[in-house]
Parts: sequence; structure tokens; C-alpha cells
Amino acid sequence: MNDPNLTKTKQHFEILDGLRGVAALAVVIFHFLEVAFPDPSQNLFAHSFLAVDFFFCLSGFVIAYAYDDRIEKMGITEFFKSRLIRLHPLVIVGSILGLAGYFLMPNGGIGERSIFEILLIFICSLLLIPLPIMKERYNNNFGLNAPAWSLFWEYIANIVYSLILWRVSRKTMVSLNVVAAIILIYVAYQAKNILGGWDGLTFWHGGARVFYSFSAGILVYRYKLIIPSKLGFIGLALLLVPAFLYPFNPETNYITEPLIVILYFPFLVALGAGTIASSVTKKICNFSGNLSYPLYMTHYFAIWIFAVYQANYKCSGFELFAVVSLSTAVLIGIAYLTMRYIDIPIRHYLTQKRK
Repeated sequence: MNDPNLTKTKQHFEILDGLRGVAALAVVIFHFLEVAFPDPSQNLFAHSFLAVDFFFCLSGFVIAYAYDDRIEKMGITEFFKSRLIRLHPLVIVGSILGLAGYFLMPNGGIGERSIFEILLIFICSLLLIPLPIMKERYNNNFGLNAPAWSLFWEYIANIVYSLILWRVSRKTMVSLNVVAAIILIYVAYQAKNILGGWDGLTFWHGGARVFYSFSAGILVYRYKLIIPSKLGFIGLALLLVPAFLYPFNPETNYITEPLIVILYFPFLVALGAGTIASSVTKKICNFSGNLSYPLYMTHYFAIWIFAVYQANYKCSGFELFAVVSLSTAVLIGIAYLTMRYIDIPIRHYLTQKRK
């Protein structure tokens, strides 16, 4: 590493950072409520799983913005180092928390497993190798830390970008994006939604989701589809949240969900990139953006514990509201401590070692 400029981080789009935090919070609440309400039509945050598609679109935009003009000089190896430093410490932390949560509830419907099998599951989680063998956890690809499935596909998208996509012309990217949209629509039609990707049966649905949204984010950047506005963070958040709250309808999901992912999320990214945060909301957006990934990657151990608690006590009404609110606040605290005392120091250390 001879050129320190190659490892510099470009400035952030503050509003997009803030929206990432809103999406991460919606995911956490969705995961609590899907345990409490197995019928998705009763879940107030019924479509918050689409936050993953929003993350993928944001990622495509940010990766293209950060690396399109320097990856050739930087080289694939250094690009991978950058991405590993950014992403993998929290993959490890999430796996450790997931393992601890597993042992915290040894008799909570988990079933008995050999030490070898637990060790295998843990190692695969650390290395982001899908292993959907935990039947009692709905055959999640990552039974100890379910959200890691999207990180697996994020890594795949980064690999494809570094090998191919950064070289691809805009017109070719448009063609690829159209193909990706067709595949996503087909998946939605066959499955009647685009909820899949997290388990063994719908593994490839995750590929369809990242293929479209990541490439759409790249196109927003390369065609400079940035829409100037004065909506600010609050205005953009108010536009994003309804995409997570609209009711779950098995009869129409296969139409509405692709429309949101294919059209609405790239539009919001374009709006967010063109909106400037005020002096007050800038701090909120920076904090929200910094916290979003730690929150996303460290919360799910608590969901499994809550699932056992909910199965025994059947919380509802105000009691459920209080439990979910308090648990979410605690998880935000855990995410902050993880960010402040683990993730940032590790990334800083590794970055300095590179230089």
C-alpha cells in the first residue's frame, strides 16, 4: 500500500445514512412483531423486510460512488480488504452474540445438538457460509444470526462488482438491470412475494433481490439520477416509512412489492442523494447511519429469546408494546456499545495496519 489516498473514504450522503438507520430500526421492530403475529396481515410493520432491498440499492449507489473512479488503480485485493474491514467485524460479533443467545435458552424449543454440530454452525456463521440445517429455526441459512443472509449476498455483489461491474458500460448495466427486474418479477410471481432469501428453500431469491437492487443503485449513480430537493431527512423518512407499513395482502403482494423495489426505492435513493441535511438533522443522520449496521447485525439473538418468551407468556396489547419498545431500546444500546467499543476500534486498527 503506497498511496494513502486509495484508502480514503469519500464523504457520506448524510440523508442516505439517516434513511439507512430508519430502515434498520424498522427491521428490528418487524422481527419482534412477526414473532408476536405469525399472520403477516396483523403485523403493523408487515413489509419492513423490504428494507433489505433498500439496503442493497443504497449499497450499489455508495459502492459505485466510492470506487468506480479508483478501483482500477486500487486493485481487487485492496478493494476486498476495504470491504472486509468494513463489514466482517460485525459478522463475527453477530455470530458470537447468536451463539451466546443459543446457550441462554438451551431448553427453549431449541433441541439438543452435539458440540460438533454447534461448532460447525458457529464456524459457518463466522465465515458467512450458508448452512440451513436448524429446522427449529425455520432452516435459516444462518441459524445463529439470521440477518447474515443479506450480508452473504452483499459480499457476492461486491465480488461481482470488483471483477465485472465496475468495467461495464452504462448501457450494458441498463440491460443487466432489465434482466434483473424480469427475474425479480418472476420470483415474486412464483412465490407470491419477495420475502425469500433467508432460508434454504428460498436461497436463490436472495440472489434475485440483490441482483436488481444493487445494479439499480449503480445506475442511479452512473446516470447521475440525483434529484435536488428541500425535503430534508424528515421528509425523506416520511416517504420511506410507508413502504414498510403498508398492509400485507397475499393477493397483491407479488405486484406491489416488485413495484416498490424496482421503482420506488431507486427514486428515494435519487431523492436522498440530492437532499441536504440541516445542521441539526446532519448529526442525527450521521449517528443513525453509523448505528444502522451494528443494530442490524447484533439484534437477532434477542429475537430468538423473545420467541421463547412469547410462546410461554403470549404478550399482547400494551404489554407487547412495552416489551418490544424496551427490548428495542436495549438493542439500540447494545448496538451503540458494539459500534463504539468494538467495531470502530477494530476498523481503525486494521485500517492503520494497511497504511
